[in-house]
Amino acid sequence: MTLADTRNGRGRRGGRDYSLTGPEARHAVETGLASAQWYHSDIPRKVMKDLMRRTDGPAMRDTALWIGLLIVSAAGGIATWGTWWTVPFWAVYGVLYGSACDSRWHECGHGTAFRTSWMNDAVYVLASFMVLRNPTSWRWSHARHHTDTIIVGRDPEITVMRPPNLPRKLLYFIGIPDAFQHFWILVRNAAGVFGADERDYIPEAELPKAVAWARIFVAVHVLAAALALASWSVLPLMLIGGPRIYGTWHMVLTGLLQHGGLAEDVLDHRLNSRTVLMNPVSRWIYWNMNYHVEHHMFPMVPYHALPKLHALIRDDLPPPNTSILDAYREMLPALRRQERDPAHHIRKELPPTARPYRAEFHALDVAGH
Repeated sequence: MTLADTRNGRGRRGGRDYSLTGPEARHAVETGLASAQWYHSDIPRKVMKDLMRRTDGPAMRDTALWIGLLIVSAAGGIATWGTWWTVPFWAVYGVLYGSACDSRWHECGHGTAFRTSWMNDAVYVLASFMVLRNPTSWRWSHARHHTDTIIVGRDPEITVMRPPNLPRKLLYFIGIPDAFQHFWILVRNAAGVFGADERDYIPEAELPKAVAWARIFVAVHVLAAALALASWSVLPLMLIGGPRIYGTWHMVLTGLLQHGGLAEDVLDHRLNSRTVLMNPVSRWIYWNMNYHVEHHMFPMVPYHALPKLHALIRDDLPPPNTSILDAYREMLPALRRQERDPAHHIRKELPPTARPYRAEFHALDVAGH
C-alpha cells in the first residue's frame, strides 16, 4: 500500500534523489541494496506452509460484508439526500469506498486474499478503480516496493520523502492533492504517456494493458461527471470518484504509519516497517495490514493469518505500537525533526529474545550517507 506523492518528478528532497532513474538508483545497485537478500525471522517450514495456505472463506465473508455495507450506505444516502440524515450514510460509504479499497487492492494484488484467482483479480480491479490506481502499473510498482522496500532510488512507493512536507501530508487526509494527481496519471496513461519512473518498473509488453485500463477508468469517471452535470446534482460524484476525496482519511491515517519516520536503505524490515496494534474496526477496514513488519517479511501470508504470524515471531520483532495514537506519538516527533535533519530516523529497539541486527542487513548507515 502507498501514499506516494506521484509516479514522476519525485525529484530531490534534502540532498537525495527519490526518482528511479537518478544517481541514488545507481548507488543502490552499486552497493548491493537493489534486489538484495532481506532478513527474516526463522519459522519452521511446515508452519510457514500452513500459514501460507490460501482459502476463499475469510475473504468471501469480508468482501460480501464490504459490498453489502457499500450498497446499504449508498442506498441510505440516496434515500435521505437533501436532509442532514444523509451525512452519516455518506460518511460510512466514503470510508468503505475511499479507504477500505486500499487494503482490498493490496491483498488481492498479492493474490493471497482468495484461493480462487479470478476472485482476487475481480476485487483487485474494482479496488484499483476506487483508489484511482492503474491496476497494471501498480501491480508492478508494488512488486518493486516489496523487492526494494524504502530503498531510495528503487522503491516507487516511498510515502514520506525527506525532509517531509507535513502540510502537504495533512491535506492528504481530505484527498488533496493526492486524488487529483492520481487521476491525472490515469489520464496520461490513457493517452499512452508513461514517465521515466513508470517505465523503469513496468515491462514494455505490459504498457498496452495499462493504457486500456486507464481508458476504462477515466471513461467511467467522465461519465459520472457528465451525469452530475446533466442532473445538476453532485449525487453521481458522491457515489463515484468523490469518496476518494471525502473518505480517504482512514487510508491516510493508517498508511502513513507503515514506514513513516523509520530507516531508509536497510535490509531488515524490523528497521523500516512498523507494526501497530489497532482496534477491530480499523483492522477490518485495513485488512490486518497493521501487522506490517510481518507482512513485509512474509508477503505471501494471507491477511487473515497475519495475527497468528505475529504471535509466532513477536519475540524476534520490536515491540508493536500499542495503538494508532501511540504510533503517531512515536512518528510525528521524528518527522518534525526530519524537517531540520533529514538524516534522522527512528531506531526500533529489539527485545532481548530477538536475533540482533546484522551488519549485512543494515547495509547503509543513513546518518552517514
